[in-house]
Amino acid sequence: MTTPAVDPRTGLTSGEVAERVARGLTNEAPDARSRSLADIVRANTFTWFNGLIGSLWLVMLVVAPIQDSLFGFVIVANTGIGIIQEYRAARTLAKLSVLGAARPTVRRDGVDSEVPSEAVVLDDLVVLAAGDQLVVDGIVVASDGLEIDESLLTGEADPVDKAVGDTAMSGSFVVAGSGSYQATRVGRESFAGGLTEQARTFHLTNSELRDAINGFIRGISFMLVPVGLLLVWSQIVRADLPLDEAIRGTIAGVVTMIPEGLVLLTSIAMAVSVIRLAQKRVLVQDMPAVEVLARVDTICVDKTGTLTEPGMHVRQLVTLDGAGPLPDDVNAVLGAMGASESAPNPTLQAIAATYAPPAWEVSGTVPFSSARKWSAADFGEHGTWVLGAPEIVAADGDDARRRADEMAADGSRVLLLSRASRLPDAARSLDSGTAVALVAISQQLRPDAAETVSYFLAQDVAVKVISGDNATTVGAIASQAGVPGADNPVDARTLPQDPEALADAVAGASVFGRVTPAQKQDMVAALHLRESTVAMTGDGVNDVLALKKADLGIAMGSGSGATRAVAQVVLLDNKWSVMPSVVAEGRRVLGNIERVSDVFLTKTSYAVIFSLATGLFAFAFPFLPRHLTVIGALTIGIPGFFLALMPNTERFRPGFLRRVLLFAIPSGVICAASALTSYSVALSIEEPLGSAQSAATVTLFIVAISVLLQSARPLNLIRVAIVGSMVVAFLCVLYIPFLSQFFALSLAPERYSVVAVAAGLVGAVLVWLAALITDRWRRA
Repeated sequence: MTTPAVDPRTGLTSGEVAERVARGLTNEAPDARSRSLADIVRANTFTWFNGLIGSLWLVMLVVAPIQDSLFGFVIVANTGIGIIQEYRAARTLAKLSVLGAARPTVRRDGVDSEVPSEAVVLDDLVVLAAGDQLVVDGIVVASDGLEIDESLLTGEADPVDKAVGDTAMSGSFVVAGSGSYQATRVGRESFAGGLTEQARTFHLTNSELRDAINGFIRGISFMLVPVGLLLVWSQIVRADLPLDEAIRGTIAGVVTMIPEGLVLLTSIAMAVSVIRLAQKRVLVQDMPAVEVLARVDTICVDKTGTLTEPGMHVRQLVTLDGAGPLPDDVNAVLGAMGASESAPNPTLQAIAATYAPPAWEVSGTVPFSSARKWSAADFGEHGTWVLGAPEIVAADGDDARRRADEMAADGSRVLLLSRASRLPDAARSLDSGTAVALVAISQQLRPDAAETVSYFLAQDVAVKVISGDNATTVGAIASQAGVPGADNPVDARTLPQDPEALADAVAGASVFGRVTPAQKQDMVAALHLRESTVAMTGDGVNDVLALKKADLGIAMGSGSGATRAVAQVVLLDNKWSVMPSVVAEGRRVLGNIERVSDVFLTKTSYAVIFSLATGLFAFAFPFLPRHLTVIGALTIGIPGFFLALMPNTERFRPGFLRRVLLFAIPSGVICAASALTSYSVALSIEEPLGSAQSAATVTLFIVAISVLLQSARPLNLIRVAIVGSMVVAFLCVLYIPFLSQFFALSLAPERYSVVAVAAGLVGAVLVWLAALITDRWRRA
């Protein structure tokens, strides 16, 4: 179907826009990161484990007292908490996403105005400038040196020149020039919208952490059916127990094996983290970012807008000797250059704000791009002029380059104005012209930059400054910020292209200047070769490729739409100083999830041993379901919830599951051995079954509390208070008559009580000794 032409001067009329909105021809498209309340409820409720535990709960309600069915109510409460926390996080993200979303400029009724991306309609005329992300597919109707990067869609690294009549795809972004295009496909019909529709899945996180937990749970899942059948057979056939007691024992063994609360606590911790970050005006666009925050060991920063304050102004103009007689005043030339582009970058904006433009006719331009590092304009009888980086514009050995380095020593951005014989070809190397003047543009270091850099260095996070500016300028700013190695900045034009050699060069230096967008991407890849976890911050279109390549892309809220679109984290207030608290939040979440995983998987370990021992040796199950509910709540669930939300500054390291199992398996074996010893000794001295089960429960609690103490290290007053309150709660269960009867637990002055406490204390000591040994392996 042929798209009807739209007047490029006026765009659609208000009536035409309203007619398309009524027909549903808007850019409404699915958001792969969002979930409705119904989605959240379904995801938290209809899980495999909830189905299994729910079924067992219904059976238990029929065959046993309500006390033995408490585990079902715990699952209901956990599910409700998970839904509430995730919904709060979703609402918070939705509110912040409005602030961080791209707002394209459309021309309607002859007026250019910004609108939300979903408000763009079919046939809208979308106005483009450098840094803009394309939100719909369309046909170019005007081009002034328009260059579009489609690498995020096609993988092609080089920008594509766009002429009138060329197609433009949503998801690409403008790297140079300006223009406009007419929307031909919107919403789900657009290229990016179609990809989103195909990928419409929401993940709280897709990471080593969640993969490890899910892998462990899958392994336990395969054991549930055979272990359950073994328990049923041993309790009914071999132990000759009544059917209801056999079912109770079987369900108690199976339910305890399931670490159902671990997934819930992980989700809650992630959701709470998102809410906390939102309160700091940090938008987390991708949940895995929370984990990466904790693992970052290298942070790459752009100088402009990150280390320095937004905004620039001309500080100095130096006319060079040897330029010869000029037909026009240099101030007039700079004013003309500042007005030559319809969408100037911040540097050109500073020049335009300082020098008034003359009434010169522009017969041709080459817009600035980060890859070229220069712009040019042909003013007819007033000559052709080039403005850009002295290292690129001036020939080797030109005295202008020496003067430029001297001016850049204080951190100023220095540009060279050169007169050319003709308008340069954007696709070819720049021929040297006549150097006329140097322009120094000052940038102010952010007042909190040095403090932020100091924090990262103290946390063993390497800071690397990667900028397209002059290496001397970058080194001066980096030195003011306290970046190590700033006195030896590297000019990126001297870097090797071989990946291994580049990795060595990047690892050996901290400050780099004259870096092209493609080189930024290559440098991030080089750091990956050295197994670094890299965060990249940026605000300009030249940072997009590197942000996409990094493990964690961090964009400034005032940055280009394309930058914000590809970043996982957006700093809405443009404050790099918030990064220490952002990293600390990631470390808190991941460190605490590993801590609570220790106790959850310890429970699974001892539950498997209890079930196998009971099945193989055919004795009555050592616990009533209500006993294990108490143990789980007081040694895992309740303290785990608080521990998961406490401060933690340890950097997350790969090998999560290995470290947890090194702790959980020995601890689980000790818990099971201690409780089974107490149970068997109590039975051997002819105590009744109820007393033996009480003995096993008391022993298990003592050992499990010691496991909790070990996992809570390093201990402080708050953590000790949490553990102590759990001990007090258990004593209440033992000695308050109503609770003692309700849970069928007591610790009377009988022989089984001595056995229970003694076995528990021995087990606690063994847990402490085991932790001393396994700590060495876990740190390896």
